[in-house]
Amino acid sequence: MQEWELGRVHRSSAGDVRWDVLGEEGAEPVVLLHGTPFSSFVWRGVARALAPHYRVHVWDMPGYGTSEKCDGQDVSLAAQGRVFAELLEHWGLERPAVVAHDFGGAVALRAHLLHGAEYERLAVVDPVALAPWGSPFFRLVGENVPVFEQLPPAMHRALVREYIRSAGHRGLDDPLVDALAEPWLGEHGQPAFYRQIAQADQRFTDEVQGSYDRLRMPTLVCWGTEDTWIPVGKAHELAGLIPGSELRLIPGAGHLVQEDAPAELTAALFAFLQQAD
Repeated sequence: MQEWELGRVHRSSAGDVRWDVLGEEGAEPVVLLHGTPFSSFVWRGVARALAPHYRVHVWDMPGYGTSEKCDGQDVSLAAQGRVFAELLEHWGLERPAVVAHDFGGAVALRAHLLHGAEYERLAVVDPVALAPWGSPFFRLVGENVPVFEQLPPAMHRALVREYIRSAGHRGLDDPLVDALAEPWLGEHGQPAFYRQIAQADQRFTDEVQGSYDRLRMPTLVCWGTEDTWIPVGKAHELAGLIPGSELRLIPGAGHLVQEDAPAELTAALFAFLQQAD
């Protein structure tokens, strides 16, 4: 399993955010946003592939990965959208290219539509963007958080691992599943897992869904055809709402396209980022 470490910290309005940057200073900036229940770790291969050509910014959202996790923390989509806008200002990025997966798609959309963040271009990969969203498991936990919070650590670990495994279509091996699950284990990780599900409210996408026709930057909608978390039909629906958007389907990939089809996804993203306006 590849090593992945974020060596920088920013004190955001929702807690300490771990982040880092790859590539040469002065290169065109690209920012990668992860989804849930993941972290920037899922972008490790894509980030390294883009780094010879771009200045690639990666970060773990508050409450995720190696960023701060604490009781009472606001890790909602509303908070994450604000934090992303703060980070762009902190980094001094006025119009970066943005690539966002899953929950990160909603974060990027909210930051642009509600907080004035501007992007050179936007690629969303199997994003949380259209109602209704959330896998059956995600909704079940959300409706019964106090019950699931009481699970013994060993049962919680098994639950998280199997949930994560279901994001892939071609099969995620045990070391990868362990790496993806690790941030959600232990004294701080286990409550953080249920905290982020408890705060995942569809109203945060409902607030912006009617504004997707205001998106004016070049936009790529990329989707795994075998996504069981957010069916591929949503890809066509979302592309139809964004003027001039490009739709790219990745055959045989599930929700976690970065792991199911890393070469195909990287090629699609690189081609999109290289396009002339």
